[in-house]
Amino acid sequence: MAVINFGSINIDHVYQVDHFVQPGETLASSHYQQLLGGKGANQSIALAKAGVEVKHVGRIHESDASFKQTMIKAGIDCKYVACTQTPTGHAIIQVTPEGENSIVLFGGANQELTDQDILRALDSASDNDWVLTQNETSGIEQVLRQAKDKGLKVAFNPAPMTESVKSLPHNCIDLLIVNEVEAAEIAGCEALDEMESYFRTHWPHAEILITLGKAGVRMLRKDESIDVPAFLVDAVDTTAAGDTFIGFFLSSYTKEHDAKTALTRACAASALAVTRVGAAQSIPEIAEVNDFLKKQM
Repeated sequence: MAVINFGSINIDHVYQVDHFVQPGETLASSHYQQLLGGKGANQSIALAKAGVEVKHVGRIHESDASFKQTMIKAGIDCKYVACTQTPTGHAIIQVTPEGENSIVLFGGANQELTDQDILRALDSASDNDWVLTQNETSGIEQVLRQAKDKGLKVAFNPAPMTESVKSLPHNCIDLLIVNEVEAAEIAGCEALDEMESYFRTHWPHAEILITLGKAGVRMLRKDESIDVPAFLVDAVDTTAAGDTFIGFFLSSYTKEHDAKTALTRACAASALAVTRVGAAQSIPEIAEVNDFLKKQM
């Protein structure tokens, strides 16, 4: 079983700041890093570190091949990562002392995925493979439809959330992964129980994961709701917490572990990630997650 991830690859420009910059304000940064990022790349790295075969489909500028090599060294199959003359996508990230982040995105090469790229990657898929995608690349609708036509399981993380998400073919999605803000935008309400009611009515075909930050996560599957609390840690940077959660959850869940075990492992992995600075660099190894869980027993 493999996960085919149609996802963004970004260069993250990370600035440590006392507070998020305000309109009209010029703010000095105490530290700067240039790192590999993008929700797609982060989730692929998390999947690989969690022990799943992952094939990444994406695009970068030809001068940024070193980032592709970083992904390959992380254990990712990058056969379908193409080089282009369009600038690589990038993100401007502010990180506060409390570990909160504020992000501005530029899509760049991520917006050049074509129907041909999608079909080529899916042609090699096996029956039990999963397809994963986010909302940072072009071709989202084609990915969902073509994957479903091939009978593949599809996981969708609609981040960043935009109006276009509402018009996508939801019937092609088997697993929807959203945070509280994204869930509220889709459902049109803010109370968790009201969101659950909405998804059970309008998304009965799919399983829903709603991540709740420090409150943990709720999963809606069939007729049950599964709540798993977050682990308490001292957070320094939350940049890749959600991506880490997704990678470790899919790894465990697709290996036929029960949902609660998969959710607990994902919460542990994301808890470790927020104790470290950076995006891809903060994602823990599977052995670290195992050790962390043993200490929690």
